[in-house]
Amino acid sequence: MTHLRTYILLAAMTALFGVVGAAIGGQGGMLIALLVAAAGNVFAYWNADKIVLRMYRAEPADETHASGAVRRYVEITRALAERAGLPQPKVYVIDSDQPNAFATGRNPQNAAVAATTGLLRMLSEEEIAGVMAHELAHVKNRDTLTMTLTATIAGAITTLANFAMFFGGNRDNNGGGNLIGSLAIMLLAPLAAAIVQMAISRGREYEADALGAEICGRPDWLASALAKISNGAARIPNEFAERHPETGQMMIVNPLSGRGADNLFSTHPSTQNRIDRLMAMASGAASAAYVAPAAAARGPWG
Repeated sequence: MTHLRTYILLAAMTALFGVVGAAIGGQGGMLIALLVAAAGNVFAYWNADKIVLRMYRAEPADETHASGAVRRYVEITRALAERAGLPQPKVYVIDSDQPNAFATGRNPQNAAVAATTGLLRMLSEEEIAGVMAHELAHVKNRDTLTMTLTATIAGAITTLANFAMFFGGNRDNNGGGNLIGSLAIMLLAPLAAAIVQMAISRGREYEADALGAEICGRPDWLASALAKISNGAARIPNEFAERHPETGQMMIVNPLSGRGADNLFSTHPSTQNRIDRLMAMASGAASAAYVAPAAAARGPWG
């Protein structure tokens, strides 16, 4: 049901793109708009992961990294990927004090996960496991591609609307009513696109929380991590996200709250609602919990 809702919302956003194109240039404008949307989606499909990792100056990480915390993060991620039945993702670390993480990539075979140094310092290994299970759930659900598509279409709608504001709408619309209608579309379309994007993203976050809890076997680990990350993001700005706010939807928690961003149209659901759902899952959890690599030497997690 969640996936069907996502597909319906994506279809609605694509239709909105066509309507804006028609308002700007008639049937020809709608066709051009749809072609631009298709081209943007193809480009995003192949390049979005590289672009966002470059934006955040993410550095590759593996078991040979100089930092012990980073090495453990890599081990945890790879063990969870195996547990989830996923190909091993590329692992990156971002030099940022704000605790946060995201996943990217067009499919599970070309996925990457990234975590900030602030997250690795602030969370316990159990909580890191909860976070990375959430990100791997996004990979398994192919949410990285879905959110890339929504961001591309929403951005294109806004660009078209801005273009219309400067250069005028459909020249075939000679009546005053048509002009008013075109202006209304140009002003309201970006707002509508943002609302649809928000709805899709919130639904995917809840779904990733649920699947991530199943992957690691301990919903309370992710719940605890979300509380710490949300508190940290509210206090510590993320300079990369401030420069590229369109990427904020990819993060596990809204990275813009550190600068008092307006959350009216946040693409993330309420952190407390997420925690409440996870704790409800924890009260009835019966699956075996993930155990860290080398647990015999270090003791089991949970």
